[in-house]
Amino acid sequence: MLLHVPHAGTAVPAWVREHLLLDDDALAAEQDALTDHLTDRIALRASAVAAVAPWVVVDRVSRFVVDPERFPDEREEMAAVGMGAVYTHGTRGQRIRAEDADHRAALLDAYFTTWADAVADLVDARLAATGRAVLLDVHSYPSAPLPYELHAHGPRPPVCLGTDPVHTPTALVDAARRAFAQVGEVGTDSPFRGTYVPLRHHGRDDRVESIMLEVRRDAYLRADGAADDAAIDRLAGAAARLIDGVAAS
Repeated sequence: MLLHVPHAGTAVPAWVREHLLLDDDALAAEQDALTDHLTDRIALRASAVAAVAPWVVVDRVSRFVVDPERFPDEREEMAAVGMGAVYTHGTRGQRIRAEDADHRAALLDAYFTTWADAVADLVDARLAATGRAVLLDVHSYPSAPLPYELHAHGPRPPVCLGTDPVHTPTALVDAARRAFAQVGEVGTDSPFRGTYVPLRHHGRDDRVESIMLEVRRDAYLRADGAADDAAIDRLAGAAARLIDGVAAS
């Protein structure tokens, strides 16, 4: 099993920062809104307490550099609001980066392709070793919808499971529901849907299974943004139950 954590990072390299139109305060506000705070801690804690330790991959680069979770082409619906693989607009629809095809290509080459290949190679190694690879795609989201969201009118439960019609079997959804039921209400595909599968395997290899875990931030962060350690431990324990259940199946 592989825990995929794409949005916990905040690093913005200097050569990327100079292309962003936001001042430091505005960029900090955007990162605060969109970073999946402490999801790396949840994933690493889950790995530590699971009986069978999974692989954990954490992107330390901010999604304002490149968003590795997006499609890099016309398949990406978020491109309609300027938030495809390389964001040109922010959470309020404001322009944050000029259109620059050469810079976009450099970003995709340096960060998107590198990440995608690394995850795909790891999945291939699991397929070669076991004949199966299961990804838990770890995210978080705010209690109130942000203006950029395309599907903001549905439920926002403490735990949302995102699914893919090819790569998320019913048994995996059921196992995840059981594992996270102790955390709180568990919903499916609202307010966010889908889950990460490397493009090398997406729609091509059903031995690759994936489910997205979206945790509402007030379920594990205090009002001041500090970690609720007990809540993080509960989430990590639930993830570990899912990991161990998958390993035993």
